[in-house]
Amino acid sequence: MQVIEQAKPWVDQVIQKLTDKMDWVSDKSRDKIPYSTQDGVHDDRSGHNPSSNDADGINWWTNGFWGGMLWQMYHVTGEEKYKQYANLVEDKLDACFEQYYGLHHDVGFMWLPTSVANYQLTQNPRSRKRALHAANLLAGRYNPVGEFIRAWNDLPDSDTRGWAIIDCMFNIPLLYWASAETGDPRFRQIAERHANTVMNTFVRPDGSVNHIVEFDPFVGGVVQTYGGQGYEDGSSWTRGQAWGMYGFMMSFRHTGKEEYLHTAKRIAHYFIANIPESGIIPVDFRQPKEPAYEDSTAAAIAACGLIEISKSVGEHEKDLYLNAALKLLRTLDEQRTDWSRDCDCIVQNGSAAYHNATHHQSIIYGDYYFMEAVLKLKGDELYFW
Repeated sequence: MQVIEQAKPWVDQVIQKLTDKMDWVSDKSRDKIPYSTQDGVHDDRSGHNPSSNDADGINWWTNGFWGGMLWQMYHVTGEEKYKQYANLVEDKLDACFEQYYGLHHDVGFMWLPTSVANYQLTQNPRSRKRALHAANLLAGRYNPVGEFIRAWNDLPDSDTRGWAIIDCMFNIPLLYWASAETGDPRFRQIAERHANTVMNTFVRPDGSVNHIVEFDPFVGGVVQTYGGQGYEDGSSWTRGQAWGMYGFMMSFRHTGKEEYLHTAKRIAHYFIANIPESGIIPVDFRQPKEPAYEDSTAAAIAACGLIEISKSVGEHEKDLYLNAALKLLRTLDEQRTDWSRDCDCIVQNGSAAYHNATHHQSIIYGDYYFMEAVLKLKGDELYFW
């Protein structure tokens, strides 16, 4: 692929910058599970409050990404310290199983980059047990009438019993893994049924996606949709687009079902058509021009999905997806990354949701997916999804 050949010098430079940064920041944050930064310093979500559900502490859904970055670096460099620090993360996450109440469908995000990655690299039996435990928790959230996996637990002001969200396309690979590991088809059956439901009810004809779809939990069927973390109902939350695009590629890799590839391509075409000339991705493709909120994490995740699509299409199509991915990643590298020692995170200007009070912050999954995307271009990423 000519595009990859031309990008090789840049890819090598970025991997060197990633390696240099992770060398010192991993030592500095070895006892943390970071989410963002405060005054440039990694915060820590590893605290445990047994008197509450603690959904934003040790049970926080992003708590697997730091471990994932450490395992990626262990895979690339072979340095034992990354394995040691990643094991510290995994040990801390055991408190989530003990507490139980703060966990929901995002156990895939938490234990794929930690326990599954660990088991894949080291055959650690404790990691296998943890990952299977998490897979059983995820399978237990399946609603067989509506054929969807429930997203969140009860919320004070909303009945979420019928809620599913696009993000769960990244959790169901834990079920595919569990079926492959145990030989039990039930996990894969649940994953496929959820993916089919998402394909048929979340993805719109133009390739844009809903964030939240509410189903009737008693008889099935769509009740309504919600804008969720995007601008409004019917809009196009960019990170949700990326979750859908890359998520359906994950299901395609596990099943070989062409309809998942076609769905990923449809979402990708919508995403590519809406990339601004600047390469800076907004929080929502249908948000007002001002304020110009952006989300660099959506760009990094989308780049991963685009690269995966390029691996599964004919030669005449590959460059379409690779060129788009390179534009997103080069823009991040040149305009939205901090390679200095003044900031523990790398990718800047992430936004968790359009209507949140805080925007344009460093968020750990932005760093993780930027790292994974660049390593994909090199052909050297650790794939555990």
